[in-house]
Amino acid sequence: MTTARKRLPAILMLICILGCCTLPILAQPAQQAAAPTTEDLKKAIDALQKQTDIVWTIIAGSLVFFMQAGFAMVESGFTRAKNAGNIMMKNLLDFCMGGVAYWAVGFGLMFGVSNGFIGMSNFLVNFDNTTVDGQWGFTFWFFQIVFAATAATIVSGAMAERTKFSAYLVYSFIISLLIYPVFGHWAWGNLLLADNAKAGAWLANKGFIDYAGSTVVHSVGGWAALAGAIVVGPRLGRYGKDGKAHPIPGHSLTMAALGVFILYLGWFGFNPGSTTAANGLQSRIAVNTLLAGCTGALTALALSWVKFGKPDIGMTLNGVLAGLVAITAPCATVTPLAGLLIGGIAGVLVVYSVMFFDKVKIDDPVGAISVHGVCGAFGTISAALFHENLFLGKEYDMMGQLTTQLMGVGTAFAWSFGACFLLFQAIKLTVGLRVSADEELQGLDLSEHAANCYPDFAVAPAGGGVSISGDDKPSTDRLATQVRPAEG
Repeated sequence: MTTARKRLPAILMLICILGCCTLPILAQPAQQAAAPTTEDLKKAIDALQKQTDIVWTIIAGSLVFFMQAGFAMVESGFTRAKNAGNIMMKNLLDFCMGGVAYWAVGFGLMFGVSNGFIGMSNFLVNFDNTTVDGQWGFTFWFFQIVFAATAATIVSGAMAERTKFSAYLVYSFIISLLIYPVFGHWAWGNLLLADNAKAGAWLANKGFIDYAGSTVVHSVGGWAALAGAIVVGPRLGRYGKDGKAHPIPGHSLTMAALGVFILYLGWFGFNPGSTTAANGLQSRIAVNTLLAGCTGALTALALSWVKFGKPDIGMTLNGVLAGLVAITAPCATVTPLAGLLIGGIAGVLVVYSVMFFDKVKIDDPVGAISVHGVCGAFGTISAALFHENLFLGKEYDMMGQLTTQLMGVGTAFAWSFGACFLLFQAIKLTVGLRVSADEELQGLDLSEHAANCYPDFAVAPAGGGVSISGDDKPSTDRLATQVRPAEG
C-alpha cells in the first residue's frame, strides 16, 4: 500500500506532461483555419445565388410546361367530342416536335451570337455541365423551350376540327425552328448574351418592353393562328348561305374551365419566372398577374351579360386569359392599379374582337386570335401607356416609348402573319392542309387516328359534341345551337 502511494505523484506528473505535449497538436487545426475574407464570402454568396436562380427558374419553367395541359383542355372543351383526341394529340406533339427543333436550331437562332439579324451559335445545345455557367445555360434553354411551345400551341385552337394532323406537325416544327426564334432574337436576343443588343437584338436595343412575352410569345402565336384560320377556311356549316354565323357548341365547358384554371396557375411561372432570378421582384409581378386575370374576367362577364342577356361562360373564361395575356408584357413595369386597368380593358377588348372576327367570317373555335393576337398587342402597347414612371413623377418619354412599342407590335404582325401565311399556303399545295368534307363530318379522332375518346356514350343528336345536326343525315348547313359563337 505504501509503495502504491509513493508511485501516485509520479503517475500524475507523467499524465500532466503528456497532456501539455498533446494540447498543441489538438489545437493545431484551429490555429491553421484562417478567417474567411470578404472576397471568399462574396464568392460563396454569388454561388448560392446562382444555384437558387437555377432552382427558381426550373420550377417556373415547369409551371409553364404544365400550361400545355391547360391549352389542350381549353381547346378540347370548346370544340366537339368527335375531335377531342386529335386536339390532345396536337397539343402533345407540337411540344415534342418543337422541343427537338428548338434544341437543334431554334435556340441558336434566338440566343446565339448575332450576325445582325439572327443568332449563329449555340446550335445542338450542349453547355459545359461542370461549371455553374454551363448549368445556367441548360436552365435558360429549359425555360425558353416552354415559351416556344406556348407560341406554337396557340395556333392549334384557331385551326381546330378541320386541319390535317400531318400538316399541323409540319407547322409546329417550323414555328419552333425558325418563325418564333427570329422575332425572339430581335426582341430578346440579348438576354443570354448582352452584346447582342448592339447587333441583331435591335428591338431590345431601342428599349422595347415585353417582359414576359405579350408580343414575342402570344402575338406571334396569335398572328400565326390568324394566317392559319384564313388559309384553312371555316368549318363546315359555320356560316350559312345567308352569311349568318351558326354556333358550333363545344362539348365540355367544364373541361374548358379547368383548362383556364390550369393556365392561370401556369402564368405564375410565365410572368414571375421571367425574372430568371430569385431576387424578390417576382412578388409584384405575381400580384399584377393575378389582378389582371381577375378584372379581365369581370369586364368580359359584365359586357357579355349586357349584350347577350346572360353572363356568358365562354366569354368570361376568355376574359381571364385576355387579362393574363395583356399583363404579360408590362407585368414588371406597372403598379397593381395599372394591372387592374390593363386586365379590365383586355376583357372588354376580347369580347368585341371575337365578334369582329366572327363577322368577317374568320372561324376561330376557341378565340385564340382575339385572346393572344389582339390582347397581346394591346398589352404590349399598354406597357408604354401605363408605365409606373408616369405615376411616380420620374422622367419618362411616353411618346418615345409608345413609338417603340408600336414598332415592335407592327414588326411582329408583319413577320409572323406574313411568314405563316406563306407557310400554310405551301403546306396546302404540298401535303395538304385540310381534311376532306367527309372526314370533317366524321370527326378527326376517327378519320385521323382511328380512335374514339368517348366510346361508352351514344350519339346524341343536337348535342353539339358527337353529332353536328338533329337530322338522321349530317347537314353541313345547319348545326346545333346551344352555345354562343364566342364559345365555339
